[in-house]
Amino acid sequence: MLLKHSLKSTATAVRAWSVPLAARLHGHCSSREQRYVNVPWLATPSVKNNEALTSQPVRQYARAVQKKPEFQSQLQDLPPSMLKLEYASVPLAHTVDDVVRKLLSLELANHSERLRLKEEQLIAKVQRHENDRNTTEVKVAILTARIRNFQEHLQKHPKDKANKRWMLMSIDRRKKLLKYLRRSRYDAFEKVCAELGITYVFPPEYYRRATRRWLAKKALCIKVFKEVQKQKAEKRNKALAQKAARNTSSNPTETLGTPV
Repeated sequence: MLLKHSLKSTATAVRAWSVPLAARLHGHCSSREQRYVNVPWLATPSVKNNEALTSQPVRQYARAVQKKPEFQSQLQDLPPSMLKLEYASVPLAHTVDDVVRKLLSLELANHSERLRLKEEQLIAKVQRHENDRNTTEVKVAILTARIRNFQEHLQKHPKDKANKRWMLMSIDRRKKLLKYLRRSRYDAFEKVCAELGITYVFPPEYYRRATRRWLAKKALCIKVFKEVQKQKAEKRNKALAQKAARNTSSNPTETLGTPV
């Protein structure tokens, strides 16, 4: 019985949708067809002409994909023919054949080896002497190479929270070093910023995020402070008035003048 009822309802729906579209639009259909058309969930809007059909906005299913601007990597200026860091000072590495040289060069090097070479290049720009490895300028150069590496990684993987945390920690560390260098040796600070391409921005006076609760608390503290200052001023004026009255009562001749 249930199967018969479902088949009957399906046949009703098929007959309703088989009514000619033009007849349903203009209202010219038989009573039997009108009975199916008047079913609430099968009813179609009555349209006098085809203007309503043509005036509907066209859905744009195919949209142009907006590509993100490519991030310029700091390792782009390293040529593939450059030798690795541990083989650059070996004279024999410059006289080997092409296959061995390819193994010793950056053409088959991994990312960490390229990053080490970039760190050495930045260190050579700001170090005080050849064996300088522990000064503030060298630490700033190493942190700069690492920060740019983290930025390049986050452009490809923006949901990597661990790398973002390490990048922020490195930025804070470099900010403290630059602040110390600016306070102690300003000429070295200017050289480091110019050689490494760093734009030093002064930190804000207050780092706390201004929430509604914090603003209300701050307004209350300011109001209380002003009220306390007002009470202190009144108390101070009252004490001065009492002191003046006491001086007047103790020396009446000064107010009346000297006797003739």
